Amino acid sequence: MRKRERRGEIKKILVVDDDELNLRFMKSMLEAQGYDVATAVNGIRGLERAETFQPDVILLDIMMPEMDGYEACMKLKSKEETGKIPVILVTALDDRASRLSGFKAGADEFLTKPVDRVELTLRLQNLLKVKEYGDFLRDYNKTLESMVHQRTLQLESAYKEVENANEKIKAGYLDTIYRLTMAAEFKDVGTANHLRRISFYTHMVAKELKMPESFVDTIFYASPMHDIGKIGIPDAILLKSGRLSTEEFELAKTHTTIGANILHGSESEILQLGEAIALNHHEKWDGSGYPRGLKGDRIPIEGRIVSIADQYDALRSMRAYKAALSHSETVKIIVEGDGRTQPEHFDPEILEIFKKVEGEFHAIYEEHKD
Repeated sequence: MRKRERRGEIKKILVVDDDELNLRFMKSMLEAQGYDVATAVNGIRGLERAETFQPDVILLDIMMPEMDGYEACMKLKSKEETGKIPVILVTALDDRASRLSGFKAGADEFLTKPVDRVELTLRLQNLLKVKEYGDFLRDYNKTLESMVHQRTLQLESAYKEVENANEKIKAGYLDTIYRLTMAAEFKDVGTANHLRRISFYTHMVAKELKMPESFVDTIFYASPMHDIGKIGIPDAILLKSGRLSTEEFELAKTHTTIGANILHGSESEILQLGEAIALNHHEKWDGSGYPRGLKGDRIPIEGRIVSIADQYDALRSMRAYKAALSHSETVKIIVEGDGRTQPEHFDPEILEIFKKVEGEFHAIYEEHKD
């Protein structure tokens, strides 16, 4: 079989497991799919191997002596050399508490033993795509910062020209973020207008909340990145016209953690806020949301703002599985509930603001409708 390559590079997988039989099985299966595979027999050796081998993805068993998978994952994520490497926890444990512990440790995905070959293949493909996408964003940001620095040195004697150059670079930077975000959005919604509307909704709500001006401006640019993680979800799930199965829905929900992982580690305030939004925009005030089941004001304010904006726009818009609703129908559902959407899902203060400015939501939708 031809090696799995992207731009001439063979993708590398590190498997960490104290069970020699499992190691041989995983190594054999992954090498048969064209990956370069390294192994380690415990968490301590896994940390050492990760730094020297620099894999693209790490498969990490949880139940190991000396250092379990949770601790190993936390140490991997805390180090600059390995912090950006996606980690899949492999375990026989499938309860909610174990998964939450894994997410707290920084895990990106879970696989339940015995490992299903097809599921492993899909999750690896998705995480490799996510890592490549995240690396591109980070590399582009570094390149851009270098360009800004060089231009500033060249033109420091002409302040006005430097200022104009910085404005152009900023515009190009924001345009790049916007277009990269559209790449994920087109898989599901298929329109840039959805992104524009989210920007205007969230900007308006943030102003009504009397948030700092810097936050109001930043959320305008960051909020369209809320669903950037959908780039890592298979099209068969995103575009399915019928109801998702439990397994499909669980996989679809991981777009929150995928999106946060893509945006993680940037020094840009916009990407930092985008990371928080991607992770938290499906959390609900009553604690019934995902991925972490946060409740009340434990949900970051940016997540609470985007939650109501995204819900309004989703109800107004046509999808493969639903018709578009009118403004009045949408407001009624958000304010009164319909079973799936309940007013208890939203921050009460933000819900009151929505009631106050729902006419402006309608105006934004009409001005930027598909």
